[in-house]
Amino acid sequence: MHDIRAIRENPAAFDAALARRGASSVSPEILKLDEARRAAIHAAETAQADQNKASKEVGRAKASGDEAEFERLRALVATKKAEVAEMQAKAKDLDAQLEALLMGIPNLPFDDVPEGADEADNVEIHRWGTPKDLDFAPKEHYELAGVIPGMDFETAAKLSGSRFVVLSGAVARIHRALAQFMIDTHVEENGLTETWTPVLVKEEMMYGTGQLPKFGEDSYQTTNGWWLVPTAEVPLTNIVNGMTVEESYLPRRYVAHTQCFRSEAGSAGRDTAGMLRQHQFEKVEMVSVTHPDKSRDELDRMTGCAQGILERLGLPYRTVVLCTGDMGFGARRTHDIEVWLPGQNMYREISSVSVCGDFQARRMNARFKPAEGGKPEFLHTLNGSGLAVGRCLIAVLENGQQADGSVILPEVLHPYLRGRTTLTADGTLA
Repeated sequence: MHDIRAIRENPAAFDAALARRGASSVSPEILKLDEARRAAIHAAETAQADQNKASKEVGRAKASGDEAEFERLRALVATKKAEVAEMQAKAKDLDAQLEALLMGIPNLPFDDVPEGADEADNVEIHRWGTPKDLDFAPKEHYELAGVIPGMDFETAAKLSGSRFVVLSGAVARIHRALAQFMIDTHVEENGLTETWTPVLVKEEMMYGTGQLPKFGEDSYQTTNGWWLVPTAEVPLTNIVNGMTVEESYLPRRYVAHTQCFRSEAGSAGRDTAGMLRQHQFEKVEMVSVTHPDKSRDELDRMTGCAQGILERLGLPYRTVVLCTGDMGFGARRTHDIEVWLPGQNMYREISSVSVCGDFQARRMNARFKPAEGGKPEFLHTLNGSGLAVGRCLIAVLENGQQADGSVILPEVLHPYLRGRTTLTADGTLA
């Protein structure tokens, strides 16, 4: 959410920053609501003061025997009391309208975020590894002979409908090994705190990280009001919801491996083959809570953590800065990491790392007390995939594929597979 004081002080700058994202000017509407809200608050405070003054004078009039003055003052107290209630109700209603408006406005991009309309305008900032020159026509993951026995979309469709998969045998084990490898690396080498969180959260937690109110159709809600998390960003970030912590508490760096659930409402017809875009999937998510002065450096650190997983797996990738038109709702700057998929002959997103500034902290009312004293300040939050497990499985299978449909597996996974190094063409580990 945005700082109303900053909008009051420089509405033109606020609208200009939103315009970079392709959003319309909203400061006039915001300021109109804000002015009406403050006027109602002032009117309530004035009426309250008049009521208090008249209440004190009522007793004196009664004691003096001035019945006419007593009745006049008593009527005035009743009138002012009604005015206070009316103005307070009006202020509360206007405050709710203002908050709803601010809740629906995306974050402002940093000045160094490239301008653009969509993914075609994203800017590459890093590339690692070289895609292999294969002497055969590469296949997509679900077409590989060794994968077909362990990746069942037909049974999943019977169980749950489209965009689900049943993994079994060797493929399920490789999938699990990838998640374990990611968690171990982030905990033991990157210094993150392993965390296990619920995947059902209260509605206010979805508001806190920005999934609501605008993107409710992209997630699933239970009949009793809980929401299934689209990413562990939601519970991890909301750990500090409503808290005011000491500066020494910072930074907090979390990592969690969870199931994630997305309706994919806006992606009809996209990536329907294979398991690239699923309603239910697993992700290893990183979340950092930092001092405002440290958040930009933390973005680079987190990006490096995600990149390091791909490098250890030997998977070629590139990193891009998302342009203003392609950034997520809550981000001020986002680094997308795209892994090479030979079967598609292109790079595809496998991680998105974003710095949100104080945008989420304002929604969550999460602050810290500066060590040198002074008023509490809002925290900064960041989130990023470290990585999407299913997409990483796809990349491992496609990049390690052999002409016979077997897959040579990355060396770092061998200990997690009890020394097995290959997914054979008949779907077993060897």
